[in-house]
Amino acid sequence: MITYTISDIKKLLATNSFTNEQLTNWRKDDRKGVQQLLRQYDKEQERIIQEKEQFESMRGYERSIWKNGFRYIAGIDEVGRGPLAGPVVAAAVILTPDFYLPGLTDSKQVSAKKREIFFQYIVDHAKSYGIGIINREEIDRINIYQATKQAMERAISQLAVKPDHLLIDAVTLDTNTPSTSIVKGDQKSVSIAAASIVAKVTRDRMMIEYDVQYPEYRFASNMGYGTKEHLEAIQAHGITPIHRRSFSPVQEYKEG
Repeated sequence: MITYTISDIKKLLATNSFTNEQLTNWRKDDRKGVQQLLRQYDKEQERIIQEKEQFESMRGYERSIWKNGFRYIAGIDEVGRGPLAGPVVAAAVILTPDFYLPGLTDSKQVSAKKREIFFQYIVDHAKSYGIGIINREEIDRINIYQATKQAMERAISQLAVKPDHLLIDAVTLDTNTPSTSIVKGDQKSVSIAAASIVAKVTRDRMMIEYDVQYPEYRFASNMGYGTKEHLEAIQAHGITPIHRRSFSPVQEYKEG
């Protein structure tokens, strides 16, 4: 029987380049380094299985709707209702039945680095996606709830493929297209989760650009939310053109 070095075993496990017989023999190996590698391998396999099960569970709404004869299901979500500054951004995403992205879930539960990776995968592999952006002037004019709905409607209008069913995160839209509103939909539907990633990354990128324009407010870190540092910056420097005048405590300050 060939005795593999720990380094060899690590490489083979990392690339899944081994047979069941080899794996069985390594489990009998009394070297601590080998057993540590196997524990790491088993943990990773468990993670992969859990992510696959989670993804399949989150495809439940889509599977049911596809079975009813619909073809193009658009998941819709928004980000940016709560911040004191910046736009509200919505995304609409149509996925294909064979789309698979393990780990996909509510954007708030995904790290910034992984969100960027997921964003690129989604826009590259989705059947279609659209983005709707409502700036702070419009938010102040019509209120944040109406602005959210308009952002969603705008995102739907940007789709290259006309959806025949909408899955919407916790909002009801006035539309002739059949739709389902799902509370915490970004945790229950892969289409809505994909939309949440696209919306979040799009808005974050905008706020990072605003950070260059208004560095005192540190928008790249707080994304416009009312953090302590953000509120202190407003007190020290006043408000910027992207601050929402209809939001408290912004309305108490003048533009710097």
